[in-house]
Amino acid sequence: MAVGDSMKRHGLGPAGSGCPCHTQPALLPPALRKARREQQLVSKRLLRDDAQEEARGGCVAEILGEAEVQQFLQLAQRGTEEKEREKALVSLRRGLQHPETQQTFIRLEGSMRTLVGLLTSNQALLQLEAARCLHELSHSEQSAVAEACLPATSYLLTYLSGHSSDFIELCLYTLGNLIVESEAVRRQLLPQGIVPALAACILSPHVAVLEALGYALSQLLQAKEAPEKIVPSILGSTLPQHMLRLLQPGPKLNLGVAVEFAWCLHYITCSQVNNALLITHGGLSTLGLLLLDLAGAVQRTEDAGLELLACPVLRCLSNLLTEPAEEAVGGPLQLGDERIVAALFILLQFFLQKQPGLLPEGLWFLNNLTANSPSFCTSLLSLDLIEPLLQLLPVSNVVSVMVLTVLCNIAEKGPAYCQRMWPGHLLPSLLNTLAFSDTEVVGQSLELLQLLFLYQPEATQAFLQQSGLQALERHQKEAQLQDRVHALRQTALQ
Repeated sequence: MAVGDSMKRHGLGPAGSGCPCHTQPALLPPALRKARREQQLVSKRLLRDDAQEEARGGCVAEILGEAEVQQFLQLAQRGTEEKEREKALVSLRRGLQHPETQQTFIRLEGSMRTLVGLLTSNQALLQLEAARCLHELSHSEQSAVAEACLPATSYLLTYLSGHSSDFIELCLYTLGNLIVESEAVRRQLLPQGIVPALAACILSPHVAVLEALGYALSQLLQAKEAPEKIVPSILGSTLPQHMLRLLQPGPKLNLGVAVEFAWCLHYITCSQVNNALLITHGGLSTLGLLLLDLAGAVQRTEDAGLELLACPVLRCLSNLLTEPAEEAVGGPLQLGDERIVAALFILLQFFLQKQPGLLPEGLWFLNNLTANSPSFCTSLLSLDLIEPLLQLLPVSNVVSVMVLTVLCNIAEKGPAYCQRMWPGHLLPSLLNTLAFSDTEVVGQSLELLQLLFLYQPEATQAFLQQSGLQALERHQKEAQLQDRVHALRQTALQ
């Protein structure tokens, strides 16, 4: 990677690990955030209060055959008493926890039509149980099951404007699950008005609804067709302003809600459709202030899941900083403020102790801060942060490359910067990296040494005195490095 290049961070998995998505086991709604911390963000979520059902004397869910599915649907539709009808739907819902019953259900002619009819009934309990049946179906790993639910999507959207927050939450998670599984579902939801429906939900005062909304929206934004067909509609709505409002630091900030919408913003910035619009809405200043708040929070608490929010916030900031300089300025917080650099290093120390896997996220942001900004480089030097950076070199090859890239960004700014970064353990650390076997780490070390030789005369003499030429010898025959090794050797000897 060239010195001074800022880098865009593209969306992998929501947790940034690139790991495949997994189906989440049954969860009580309050446990969603805990599971998110333990298992990363997952592709589907299931709201199922098994503990409550057991307390009511519920039985273990059994696989249902075609005759039993048909019987329960008929009872639910034509039973003489509401309790009997509700009980039939409960039995059906339990059976739909099994993939075998799900397949039986979608093969049975008229089954979905009957379930949609119950979903639209004027009896609240039946309606709720029908929605729960759909939710079980939405959790299937088979796209055919999700597509069988297509007749219900318009009703699920309609119910997002209802009065029951629990029902809205259920509909949102169901829609989110269906969005994950099938492009056909997404293709139908867009003209049905899912974006305006979600934009209306974001005004809800209920935290559970907002978390569910963030989940559904993030699934929509991760679709492969999102940059062309989905992101423009979302940017044209009121959603971005309200997402940023929900990320403003303060007593009203809810961690679970903030995590969901920070990931949504991350997927939007990765699409590169119109990041300038997010900056115009105050994206840089809001996320910058949130970063300061997170740095303060990690100093006050041992472990509150803050790393879940720090990761997408850092990614969003990194991507927004790749916009043209004239667009990346403004708002109440100027990102040239030294506080941003200090806050970032507090988070880097937190990651080092608690979540080393997140160090590249912070270093990616630091690279984009220093790539084209002498003022950020000055801040880093003024705060004596070269030594803390060097301490990160042994963590991993990926971290080493990014640390060295940031140091190259500083050295590239000229003699005054090299002079300020020279005292201390810089040269011994670089000589240590030359012993690495990773060619990218060694290559970045060679680039930094070349800049130091150019701008800091003491560096060449010290390099020779500390057996630098011997350290270069092991890389002379490596095809990817030999030209740079030869060039650095010639510079040192001259």
